[in-house]
Amino acid sequence: MTVRRVVAGDRGGSTVLLAGGIVTIATLCVVLVGSHSALVVRSRTAGAADASALAAADALAGVVVGSPCDRAAVTAEANGVDLTACVVSGAEATVEVSTALGPIGVTARASAGPPPPSAPPRGRVP
Repeated sequence: MTVRRVVAGDRGGSTVLLAGGIVTIATLCVVLVGSHSALVVRSRTAGAADASALAAADALAGVVVGSPCDRAAVTAEANGVDLTACVVSGAEATVEVSTALGPIGVTARASAGPPPPSAPPRGRVP
């Protein structure tokens, strides 16, 4: 009889525990999806900054026609970000791009230029 009293007094307890577990799992899923989205946007923005800096460096080297900052702006726009800064110093270009993730701004910077004189040759070395 003792067992029946304990079981009878726990009516609905498992429903409450199950509902709490479902809410906890749903909350974790929302947090994980949000953080994953932030990482994806950050990576995409960093890639766009790299591409924009390389485009500016190509213009500086004469590989493509145009102003370095104009080339960087076109590349940034093609990657879905805004060019917020472009600085040319000698043969090196530094760019800053930004985009938004909801109300949060995501910014990335990158620099590109010719390789240093001490850089090893690329490819096969005999």
